[in-house]
Amino acid sequence: MKKIIYAVFAMLIFASCEKPNKIGFVDNGTIINDYQEKKDLEAKFQIKEEAYRNKFDSIDQAFQMEVQKFQSEAQRMSQNKAQQKYQELGQKKQIQDQQKQVEAQAFQQAFQSELDSIINKVKKFENEYGKTNGYTYILGTSDAQATVLFGAEENDLTQTILDALNAEYEKK
Repeated sequence: MKKIIYAVFAMLIFASCEKPNKIGFVDNGTIINDYQEKKDLEAKFQIKEEAYRNKFDSIDQAFQMEVQKFQSEAQRMSQNKAQQKYQELGQKKQIQDQQKQVEAQAFQQAFQSELDSIINKVKKFENEYGKTNGYTYILGTSDAQATVLFGAEENDLTQTILDALNAEYEKK
């Protein structure tokens, strides 16, 4: 009987020494969308996108002028020559459309690559924040994937981590 009491007593001592888990959660959608570096990236690519649009708008306008010129001259051309010119214009339009598509894909890939880099940076920062501040777990949620269905407000680290991320970004 004494051994059982000692065993229970020892278990109570070990249980009381066990450190409780420190758990927090973040809304990753909010962090990513409100992170200043991401906002700067979007602004940078907005300017590039506008330049891209302007470039292809002027190419399209020049092509439209060429088509209009052809249409006004087509009546004076032989049917074979008009047909040949029409095919040339069709090929030119096809090449321009392919060029647009290639540049749009390259633009999108460049943006996505830089965005992925920012997302990885945020994940790494959250990981380091958790280690530095003694968290056992930091859970992530977003509108797209709600993994935290409820969390006490005092465990919500979203604004704390966002402020720390933005402060670190501003130092650079």
